[in-house]
Amino acid sequence: MDAAGTDYAAFRAEVREFCLTRCPADIRALVARGGKLGRDAWSRWQRILFDHGWGAPNWPREYGGTGWDLRQRHIFDETLAESDCPPQYHHGLRHLGPVLIEYGTEEQKRRFLPGILDGSVWWCQGYSEPGAGSDLASLKTRAVREGDKYVVDGQKTWTSHAQEADMMYTLVRTSQEAKKQQGITLLLIPLDSPGISIRPIRTIDNWQHVNEVFLDGVRVPAENRVGEEGQGWSYGKFLLHHERLAGANVAPLLRQLARTRRLIEEGATEGEEGRRRALEHRLLLAEAEITGVRALGHAALEATLRREPLGNTAAVIKLTSANLMQRLDEIALDATGHRLVSRFRPVDGNAPPEGMEWLQNYLYGRVRTIYGGSDEVQKNLLARTLFGH
Repeated sequence: MDAAGTDYAAFRAEVREFCLTRCPADIRALVARGGKLGRDAWSRWQRILFDHGWGAPNWPREYGGTGWDLRQRHIFDETLAESDCPPQYHHGLRHLGPVLIEYGTEEQKRRFLPGILDGSVWWCQGYSEPGAGSDLASLKTRAVREGDKYVVDGQKTWTSHAQEADMMYTLVRTSQEAKKQQGITLLLIPLDSPGISIRPIRTIDNWQHVNEVFLDGVRVPAENRVGEEGQGWSYGKFLLHHERLAGANVAPLLRQLARTRRLIEEGATEGEEGRRRALEHRLLLAEAEITGVRALGHAALEATLRREPLGNTAAVIKLTSANLMQRLDEIALDATGHRLVSRFRPVDGNAPPEGMEWLQNYLYGRVRTIYGGSDEVQKNLLARTLFGH
């Protein structure tokens, strides 16, 4: 219990009870087996949380949020993962929502926040472009003001969930400045606008996650601009800063660890004792690192509550967590692949053959060291701190 009288143990128990009794069984089963989450599952779960008053753990109460402190939000995220409940869909709640609350007009808040809260409006992020991924400030999608509208032309890529989204929050270039971070504007673009076409990008796991979005003379109302023209880079940095501790939740790693351990135990057959011991040894080393990441995450959380600077702690957590998840995927694949590889075939949609989810997750997991800031970007951040370059 803290100085304000919050009983965190009781809060954790309350969240766990809610997860185990209110999250639909089919959704929990989907999460438990490593299946692909889509709009249906996420929206149903969001509606349940919204009806309970837990729709937006990171928003202030006046906008429909819970008003929870940072420690409660961390407990909530951990408990969802521990209970095989989906994490909340992040694009609206954790990315765009806080930006609108901080920089949006009152009319924008009335228009857009309710649909995010109850899960009825689905958002995606239009940031990356061909040639502008980690170096996002190099983006070239252009928006020209014509009266009360912006006319947008360009291409976005790696756009997650665009195929099932209603809206895209999008960084566009509205002017050419000496410094490329200037002249960038944030627009909210309906994906049913004339001139938009969406093309899926096929990935090695054969699930549809990402897309190319083409914008050809798309007319966007000026009232869909967030904040000031040319200040979109600042809003994008605010968004990333707001989520700097997302990687401190190691519950997904712990759940993956437990599932991988079960795979090893269930898959052991006569004559494979040496192989099983080798897998268990790799798992033990991964578990030790997870324990370290968890301690680092808790320390970062406490430092944030004390309003102390985090330095590059978030980069260390992200870098280590992404590589640990990939390592667990590899151990799981090695525990099952020799028995299942002959059954692997391209899958259709969201239903891989029974038992093949581990291979599907291994293939998907290759992206973990790319999205959200690639390994190379994180290492560069750390190198600049350590060596001053």
